[in-house]
Amino acid sequence: MTPLGEVEVDQTLAAAVSDCCHIITDDPVAHSQEHSLEVQLPFLQHQVKDFRFVPVSVGVGNFAALEILGHCVAHVVRTATQPVMIIASSDMNHYEPDAITRIKDRMAIEKILALDPHGLHDVVRREKISMCGYGPTIAMLTAVIDLGAKNAELVKYATSADVTGDLSAVVGYAGIIVS
Repeated sequence: MTPLGEVEVDQTLAAAVSDCCHIITDDPVAHSQEHSLEVQLPFLQHQVKDFRFVPVSVGVGNFAALEILGHCVAHVVRTATQPVMIIASSDMNHYEPDAITRIKDRMAIEKILALDPHGLHDVVRREKISMCGYGPTIAMLTAVIDLGAKNAELVKYATSADVTGDLSAVVGYAGIIVS
């Protein structure tokens, strides 16, 4: 439930993802502290009037596990009877000065734009980029590559300093469309 009404979980699609991916577990606790749904769903409700969704809370995990999830998502999307949109939600770097965050975010964004899930994994770990959702982003990139994606476009990038004016400890944000 959001301020814009209820949104239904697609139980059939959720079961298909779970059946395909042996590493997925039904864990309500994993979703209890995760806030991306409460942020994303109202935007989707505003833009897409009738939809169902499958929430998947993804930790950072090891690359192989994230890749398995991505391949399973691609398989399920490929066999779905309705169009499916894959969304990975994440802030970028957290609570470092604006100049450092922009450099770190650029490194991660370049890997996403290059459709390079392994490169994203490596740069986030090597450069200590505190991108909380790099796991889901790696799984999403793996899935869309399997599905034939060829392009990624940075729609908008900003840091919290663009709103607050405080450059001392910011959070980065990027909107990227992969097709």
